[in-house]
Amino acid sequence: METKRNVYLNMVGIEEALECLFEKFGHLETGVQTLDVVQARNRVLAAPAVAAISSPNFHAAAMDGVAVDAKSTFGASDEAPKSLTIGKTAFWVNTGHVLPEGTNSVIMIENLNVLDENTIEIEAPAFPWQYVRKMGEDMVATQLLFPRDHKINAYAMGALLSGGVFKVSVRKRPRVLIIPTGSELKRWQDVTPETMTPGDVVESNTTVLTALCTDHGADAAVTPMLEDDLKTIQTAVSDGVDQGYDMIMILGGSSAGSKDYSKPVIENLGQIYVHGVTMMPGKPLMFGRISNTPVFGIPGYPVSAIVAFEMFAGPLLLAMQHLPPIRRDVVEVSPVRKVASKLGQEEFLRVKIGSVDGRLMSSQLPRGSGSITTLTEADGIIRIPQHVEGLEAGEKVQAHLLRPLESIENKVVITGSHDNTLDLLADQIRLEHPGMGISSSHVGSMGGLMAIKKGGCHMAGCHLLDPDDGTYNISYIKKYLPDIPVRLVNLVMRRQGLILPKGNPDNIKKLSDIVEKKLAFINRQPGSGTRILFDFSLKENGLSPADVPGYENEEYTHMSVAVAVLSGRARAGLGIKAAALALKLDFLPVVTESYDLVIPEVYYNLPKVQALLCAIRSEQFKQRVMALGGYGVEKTGQELFDSKTII
Repeated sequence: METKRNVYLNMVGIEEALECLFEKFGHLETGVQTLDVVQARNRVLAAPAVAAISSPNFHAAAMDGVAVDAKSTFGASDEAPKSLTIGKTAFWVNTGHVLPEGTNSVIMIENLNVLDENTIEIEAPAFPWQYVRKMGEDMVATQLLFPRDHKINAYAMGALLSGGVFKVSVRKRPRVLIIPTGSELKRWQDVTPETMTPGDVVESNTTVLTALCTDHGADAAVTPMLEDDLKTIQTAVSDGVDQGYDMIMILGGSSAGSKDYSKPVIENLGQIYVHGVTMMPGKPLMFGRISNTPVFGIPGYPVSAIVAFEMFAGPLLLAMQHLPPIRRDVVEVSPVRKVASKLGQEEFLRVKIGSVDGRLMSSQLPRGSGSITTLTEADGIIRIPQHVEGLEAGEKVQAHLLRPLESIENKVVITGSHDNTLDLLADQIRLEHPGMGISSSHVGSMGGLMAIKKGGCHMAGCHLLDPDDGTYNISYIKKYLPDIPVRLVNLVMRRQGLILPKGNPDNIKKLSDIVEKKLAFINRQPGSGTRILFDFSLKENGLSPADVPGYENEEYTHMSVAVAVLSGRARAGLGIKAAALALKLDFLPVVTESYDLVIPEVYYNLPKVQALLCAIRSEQFKQRVMALGGYGVEKTGQELFDSKTII
């Protein structure tokens, strides 16, 4: 039986889709319930909260000492002290005690001269209500403590209890039903890394969206995972509507494939309003109405699912509780490199952000909708409007922060070549210097030098071979950074070579074997030190790029090259031994190279850069590097070159 494919009809922009969503569902509310104040944290008041008692509800001593009638102390001085009688004109009190009747002031015990057990002496008069918390000083009975729609936090709970308000009327938390769909999905409880087979996908979206629902004041329930079957999914949605859920989210099946059933389910049971929004990621988002319930078709790719929730489902959940939208801090950043973008779609570009010389610089992360790590690594989001074709390097644009600005400013920005030890270094600096960190982006060695030239990073990771003399990095620094004083510090010595399938089934013994056997190769991007090394090796062997099958296929990290070989997408790639060892692949050595950090002199003595160098030179870091395999640390932390001596 042939199944129809969905078609994106009348895709709409984000603002138009939001307008439609709130026009259809903005009036929805979740009802009201009464809770004890101690259970009401983060809940929203459905009615005003009015103090039932005054606080304090008596005149209270604010200091340890004696309570007096201020009039009885007038005239006291150093030259003419006054005596007071305990129990008649002065009464011992402690902080918080009720003031005895007829008194209106407290004299601190430090300002008393005790003559005997019945008599004290004072050398200065008291004034009325001195050191006294007057009745109603904090709040007065019948006073409005909080209006309706106030969100109750820890401070508010204390104020309510102090005002004699022990129960409050609050808005109910929205109830959300999440329905995960997809025949390929596996629960994490049912698999191990060893038992997973090609095509299996660990289902993570329900965990993420359940947590996001909680962050937006809602309670989420999750159905068992459903296979791609129209009737099964339709029954689950219908049951959810009958059970009174305030919102239903179908996870997966919102795209245009023949097994994508979210659209027909909503159409069969109700009405669909939007299918497809001009945003990236998240384009396949859809929503409609079944009975009076909003039903979303949430894309299955993790980043698409998160963006769709945060742009549409999340704001609606907040509106149901009369809560304002979540606002993120916005800062002005400048992209280190030019960013291309498609016209006609608003793009949510995930970026790393670093503070360099007082400027916030951004570097883009991979754009895949399935790459949830691009959100875990991102410091912010740049929204590129649908009428803009891209961003120029250095252009000032707005970024919505995903983490506090302070944590961004405490990071060392490293741009350039990728190396696995940078991950170790990021952890090591946090271990030795809590609060500090690394923001690294992988644009190749030449890209790192260009970032230094533009003032876009604190340092660059480089391993650029000079084929004339066999040295690394120094000749490139002299050529491309002639006017910028820099220091060159070794991070590691590492083995570069051919990464091959386990067991080397093609019996590769030298580089030329790849050409002779016409094996698919996976390359690194232009400007990377590995690409320069590969091109040099080809030339040494009398070969050209045209001789290498797959020469044009590129990846940006050594681990990505290793994964390409592991998956069978390529039969060989040039990379570091540590990447091959990590994935249990074979490795054919080609060269030992120096992977160094190029550090502009202007940043060298910054506390965070010195903290990084301290971490690099630690014995613990060197031991962790050696445990990876494929590295040498004989020069780690050594300064190899200082360009000030030649400028």
